[in-house]
Amino acid sequence: MECISRPFSPAIPFPTIQFKSPPARIFLLSRPTLLKLRSSISPLRKNPNSFADNNNGGGGGGGGGDDSDSNSNSDNDGDNPRNHLSLFVICSSIQLAASACAIAVGSNDDEFTLYQVKGGNKIKLIPDYLKDVFVIPDTKFFTSFSLGNVWLQCRSLFMRLMLPQGFPTSVTSDYLEYSLWRSVQGVAAQVSGVLATQALLYAIGLGKGAIPTAAAVNWVLKDGIGYLSKIFLSKFGRHFDVNPKGWRLFADLLENAAYGLEILTPAFPHLFVPIGAAAGAGRSAAALIQAATRSCFYAGFAAQRNFAEVIAKGEAQGMVSKFVGIVLGIAIANCIQSSTSLALASFGAITWIHMFCNLKSYQSIQLRTLNPYRANLVFGEYLLSGLVPSVKEVNAEEPFFPAVPVLNVKSENKAQPTLLSPEAKLAAADIERRLHLGSKLSGLVRNKEDALALFDLYREEGYILTEHEGKFCVVLKESSSSHDMLKSLFHVNYLYWLEKNVGIKSVGASDDCRPGGKLQISLEYVQREFNHVKCDGELAGWVTEGLIARPSPNRIRPGYISSTVKC
Repeated sequence: MECISRPFSPAIPFPTIQFKSPPARIFLLSRPTLLKLRSSISPLRKNPNSFADNNNGGGGGGGGGDDSDSNSNSDNDGDNPRNHLSLFVICSSIQLAASACAIAVGSNDDEFTLYQVKGGNKIKLIPDYLKDVFVIPDTKFFTSFSLGNVWLQCRSLFMRLMLPQGFPTSVTSDYLEYSLWRSVQGVAAQVSGVLATQALLYAIGLGKGAIPTAAAVNWVLKDGIGYLSKIFLSKFGRHFDVNPKGWRLFADLLENAAYGLEILTPAFPHLFVPIGAAAGAGRSAAALIQAATRSCFYAGFAAQRNFAEVIAKGEAQGMVSKFVGIVLGIAIANCIQSSTSLALASFGAITWIHMFCNLKSYQSIQLRTLNPYRANLVFGEYLLSGLVPSVKEVNAEEPFFPAVPVLNVKSENKAQPTLLSPEAKLAAADIERRLHLGSKLSGLVRNKEDALALFDLYREEGYILTEHEGKFCVVLKESSSSHDMLKSLFHVNYLYWLEKNVGIKSVGASDDCRPGGKLQISLEYVQREFNHVKCDGELAGWVTEGLIARPSPNRIRPGYISSTVKC
């Protein structure tokens, strides 16, 4: 609301009050106290010439003279003290009403508060009742130069550089804990790298006047042989998607082993090339695995599809860790000089810190995609209790190395699951051992009758499931998708539930496919319930678009079966 006033005279009406709509970027204010102010000036809005008429006309019914009279007396009326007094009374009333509004609002701050949110910062908006808008307070940096203000500015700058825009709402809840642990391990890794590099330089005789060309040749041979490991390891890429946490932890172990070999090279300078090549192969393989699994983690952190930004901020955090680690590594290297024993002792302590931080960072990650083990936990608990466990509970229970139980590490500080039952955990581990995804049909079908029964039962499905020698064998059709594999795993879990809780055993493919058979009743249940468990899983935070798995490459293309069955 803006007031535009002009000097009072009989020829000019009393100051007109014009109401302009606020800018689109600011919110309108609506409060009971504002109504008082509006009501006090509403007569002016309805008839802005009322006071002029009263001054000129003199009475309620009288018109107060014609235009000629008014014009002839304009000079005298402009100097009339009553006019100035009326203007003073009106302006004073408006000012008093505004003050009353401010006092009323000050006593009701808890009634309504509005903030402007930009990224992770909140700025409280101050209401301006005269202009009927919210305004942003003036918070320039140089208006209050104090230590606290400098700290807030530095903190804001650090968050803009190191964290995604909109943090913490733009990422998932496990992002911050993971980033903190990764920063510490990054420092430790760089310290180990500096110590290893110093040891390698001593091993090639750089400090003893060795020929630079020979040193360079040895260095190139070491790296060249090590790069071959990346080529051979790339074929295991699908394994990294299925179990990224376990492979990432294995990569960290491999990297530390490579650093240890490099630190040992001064003790065996004549074996520089083979030891260096082995260490280089380990470091190259570790770098490949780390780069592959990092994408899986960052994709899960991007809560608002800000995948590229999460990666960029992760690289920025890594650069800070590397800088700090290099500084500490140089300081430690200057202290230990060429002593192999001191280098190994320092390396042992740093490696422990490195692996501990890695372990904690991976335990904090909450993967929302479904691999076979996580899907077994979700489906097993759903069949037992009708509920879908949360993402955090399932990730806390999933082992790093499902195929090697001896290497699995349980977190002592993690919250105990409240929904996952012991039966669901045992079922998931048992199914993991008995599941064979991508089986050959030729190894399962004994006769034509079994083949015809299986093809007829699974005519509308993208897979064929049967039991063979105690294993759950899933035969994938050529058109099978990750969604079909997820559905087949739910089918496997229901077969396991029938076996353990109802006692129904498999008697043969053809018999199990008949009405009332194990495969027939289980498939009917799966077709009815699979969409329900998918919906419940999505509500619990799971990505149920498909199964992240590494099936065998065997596929079949069903056609019209005549006298022979081709697999």
